[in-house]
Amino acid sequence: MNIRSAIYASVFLFASLSPCFAHHTAVIVNKENAVDNVTSAHLSKIVRGEIKKWPDGRNIVLVLHKEAEGEAETLERLNHMSAPEWKTFLATHKDGILFVDTDADVIKTVQAEPGAIGLIEVHSIDNSVNVVHVDGKLPMEFGYLPH
Repeated sequence: MNIRSAIYASVFLFASLSPCFAHHTAVIVNKENAVDNVTSAHLSKIVRGEIKKWPDGRNIVLVLHKEAEGEAETLERLNHMSAPEWKTFLATHKDGILFVDTDADVIKTVQAEPGAIGLIEVHSIDNSVNVVHVDGKLPMEFGYLPH
């Protein structure tokens, strides 16, 4: 095998495996929330505050991390915003969003608030909250959320 072939094989292998190492986010809701599937367009409207109530009439409470680069990237792509646009959006809507520090805090807040929705890393999922399908897919399935 010549060097050029080895380089191409290495690049192909890295490109094939890189999605395995991508940031994987799960959308979670309170156990009492009957919503188990949303479209990405609907989720985007929830995040932007355009949809304020669940089908059962409960107020939606958005729970986000104060600092989470992967979450920010996901939400920027979901909402078709650049990083500066996303930061401006958060600054102008900070009163309508609960900001917490960790995935454990997101879970705790979502557990305590029946209308809450939050995003966590898939490794933090537990049975105290419900994971929401996005566009009919679960976390780790191709196309779940923009990564």
